[in-house]
Amino acid sequence: MNLVFPPLYAIIDPTLLKTSELAFAERMAESGVELLQYRNKYATSRQLFEVSKMLSNALLRMSTANGSAVRLIVNDRADVALLSGSGGVHVGQRDLPAEDARAIVGARAWVGVSTHSLEQVDAADKTSADYIAFGPVFATATKQNPDPVVGLELLAQARLRTRKPLVAIGGVTLERAADTYRAGADSLAVIRDLLAAADPAAQARAFLKEAQRVRAS
Repeated sequence: MNLVFPPLYAIIDPTLLKTSELAFAERMAESGVELLQYRNKYATSRQLFEVSKMLSNALLRMSTANGSAVRLIVNDRADVALLSGSGGVHVGQRDLPAEDARAIVGARAWVGVSTHSLEQVDAADKTSADYIAFGPVFATATKQNPDPVVGLELLAQARLRTRKPLVAIGGVTLERAADTYRAGADSLAVIRDLLAAADPAAQARAFLKEAQRVRAS
């Protein structure tokens, strides 16, 4: 499946938010962000479901400034993604395999897979996953036990091994955005550099502008 993949993938982590999940999601959509993920490692199943459903319902009623739909992905939990009406699920190497996640969310939802080595990229490429996340490209502080940094050179090699959309994740900042796109990333998954920004909406617009500039050149 060849997707026209959004260039910015905003990750909503409530441990870093300065506002509510809903307010942040709405600001991202208004800024032109078409893809968001809700990630909450500390929520109960009920809390995760309730917030995911709230976000999904709100984003279904919204569109970006250019009229594009906004898709919500739920981290880890395919069951919550299905029950909340979200647009997909993102699974890691310790979560459900991609095909099992697909069996739960169905063909129309997106399934994303996190990978941390070229071997894992090869394995994910053989699944029905709609996109592959690769990283951490840079050092990250948003995970308690992060995998080893892969760097831009390995990201470029991963680009050659799959035709699926490739999402760079881990320590991605606005200053590193251009080099990361040039290394082969279709999209940048960004957490701290958006959530901790003084003006997250302006920061999101800056990322999107950088993506447009790099793609044009």
